[in-house]
This record gives sequence, C-alpha cells and structure tokens, in this order.
Amino acid sequence: MTAPLLIIFAIGLIIGVPIAFVMGISTLGAFIIEGTLPLEVFAQRVFSGIDSFPMMTIPFFMLAADLMTGGNLTDLMLGFANNLVGHIRGGLGHVNVLVSVFFAGISGSALADAAGTGAIEMQMMHKAGYDKYYSASLTAASAVIGPIIPPSILGIMYALTDNRASVTGLFMAGVLPGLILAGALMVVNHIISVRKGYRFHSQRPTFKALVVSFIKAVPGMLMPLIILGGILSGIFTATEASAVAVAYALLVGFFITRALTLQKLYKIVVQSAIVSASVLAVVAMGSAFSWALTYAQVPQQVAGWVTGLTDSKILVMLLIMGVTMITGMFVDTIPALIILVPVLAPVGAQFGVDPLHLGMTVILSLAVGMLTPPVAPLLFVVSSVGKLKFEKLCVAVLPLLFAELAVILLITLVPQISTWLPHALGYAQ
Repeated sequence: MTAPLLIIFAIGLIIGVPIAFVMGISTLGAFIIEGTLPLEVFAQRVFSGIDSFPMMTIPFFMLAADLMTGGNLTDLMLGFANNLVGHIRGGLGHVNVLVSVFFAGISGSALADAAGTGAIEMQMMHKAGYDKYYSASLTAASAVIGPIIPPSILGIMYALTDNRASVTGLFMAGVLPGLILAGALMVVNHIISVRKGYRFHSQRPTFKALVVSFIKAVPGMLMPLIILGGILSGIFTATEASAVAVAYALLVGFFITRALTLQKLYKIVVQSAIVSASVLAVVAMGSAFSWALTYAQVPQQVAGWVTGLTDSKILVMLLIMGVTMITGMFVDTIPALIILVPVLAPVGAQFGVDPLHLGMTVILSLAVGMLTPPVAPLLFVVSSVGKLKFEKLCVAVLPLLFAELAVILLITLVPQISTWLPHALGYAQ
C-alpha cells in the first residue's frame, strides 16, 4: 500500500493538483489498488478527521482575526507600536515586528498577518524611506511569528494529530520561542537600518500621546490576554476560548470602535467561511492520508531507519528539523503537519524527546519554510500586495531568513526554551 500511496501523492504534487485533492486521491487510489480495505473506511476517515470538538477552534480563531481587522483594532495597535518604538533607529522596522507579535495573539496565522497588516506596514516603511524590497521581506519574515505565539492554528493541528501534546501545552511552549524570534528580527533590523542609514520615522511622542495610543490599543491587546487567561484559569477550554474571541471581537467592533456594520459583517463572515472550508477540506483529506500512512506502517519503518542511522537525540532532532523545513518549502503548513506528525512523533517518542519540544521544533520549522524559496507563500503574498518581483524579494529576505534559521537551531538544541513555561504551569503531559 505504501508504494501506490506515495507515488500517486508525488505525481499529484508535481502536476499541481491542490493539496487536499492530492491527499484524497492518493489515499483512495491506494485503497483501490490494495483491494483489501473496504472503501467505506476512506469515507469514515475523511469524516472523522473533522468530526472533533477541538476542530472548531480553527474557523472561530480565523473569524475572530478577520473581525478584529474589520473593526480597525489592528490599525490602533499599529499606532501604539509606532509611538512605542517608531522614534528609534529603524523604528518602523521594529514597529513591523511588534505588530506581528500583537497580531499573532489574535490570528495564529502567518498568512493572515502578512495579508492583513502587511500592506499597511509596507506602505508606511516605503514612505519613510525604507527600500521597498526590504520592507516587504521584513513583513514576510515577521509574519512567521503568527503561528508561534498563542493562539497558534498550527499548535492546535499538532495537538489534534499527536495526542501526547495538549493544545494548551503547545500554546505555552510557543511564548518564549516567539519572543526570541521577534528579538532576533529586531536585532537584524537594527543592523540593516544602521548600515542603510534608515532614520527615525517620527519624533519621540509625549507621555500623554503614548498613553492615549495605548488606551486606544487596549481592546485589541486584551484579546490574547482573554484567550490565554481564560484557558489558564480553567474558565473555558481552548475551543470555548475561540468562540469567546469571536464574541469579544463583535462586541469591540460594534460598540467600542464602531467600525463594524451589518454589511461589513456579512462580507467578513462569508470570506472567513470560505477560508475555513478550504482549511477543513485539507484536514479531512489529510486525516485519511495520515491513517493510510499509519496502516502501511510507514512511521515504524521511518523510526527503524532513523534508529539504524544514529542513536543520538541531538542528531535525530536536527534531522527532524531539516526534513520539516524542506517539506515546508514545498507543501503548505497544515497538510505538511498532518503528513509529518504521524511519522515524526513516534521517532521522537522512541528517542525520549519531549512532545512539546518536538512540536515546537516542527511548527517553527514549517513556519520558516513558508519564507524559504522556491515556493515561499509568504513572499508571494507580500510580492502580490506590494507588486514586487519575487526574485528580488528572495535576495532581500536572506539576512532575515538566516536569523530565523539560527533561532530554529537554538530552539532545537535547547529544549528548555520550549518546555520550561508549560512544565512550570503544569500543562506538560
């Protein structure tokens, strides 16, 4: 069963079939060629892949992020970030990164960050004298923070695929890596700004102006605090937190910023539903595909191969990091996660790797893979938004990409960065 499954999958990817259909067709084809499994099993696995209460977090968090953007909360957070760090050397670059940290606590998605606040950030930086390709590459690089800092859609998907890791545990595991990633990008931005002579965008704000912008941004910054505070205090689960996030975004948009209208709400809900449906289609087909991999004993074969190759946990983690990054360069993050986790999780377990450490290594590697050519969906998004040449963006992003690779290597080799906080809070299994 393994051969037809992987051959059909590879052919589908090469000829450009959408990834959801690739996984579905390859699984169904393998069932038919194998001939020993009833086709009803395929339908059951597709349905069971999304027949899960925690799966509701995905459309809810996506809708919450769209509502916050439609309610102008992201603009207010951008204004506060600009007042906070916009007056220092390379200030608008730091604003770019800081807004990604704020927005990550709302969307949990790299593409949502790049497409949502990215256009505004790129325009502001270009008007202030920054090179347009550097502005776009920093926007794409900072968007990688989206799936790392909680709430993380990739964290939710990982926990649903590997039952050794909890959603809350992975949320907590992403806090320090996300902040370290933001710090690394700010360091590189400062160095480039000094070399390129990027000056201050604005004067240092008065204390009153800073306080006013902070007060305006508070409703937006409260979103991640409400989500994490409610989960950590036990008031609601991660799934319930996503519904609370939607309710809060509606409340803020209609009654505080008053930027939401019924007409705008209709458009937001429809657009969010379309995106959520496409994601859930990938999840459903990916569930059947990963079940087929497990049935064909591919994880056991890979674990046996790795065991024969080395007995070093460090080398195994470096190997997992490399395989995940390469996969992320060609396959979108959610299907890549669904495909890889059933294979890599048993390998990690066999070598005694903490599931939260493994999960954060895989998630971060896949997220950075979105920034890495030849596919690099984040670069394609910002190139489309800014009408820029993709080839030049690939060159401009290299210093930032190297910084993110260094962060991945650090987190892979030092598990305590990922595991300390969830263990300290009691969310490690």
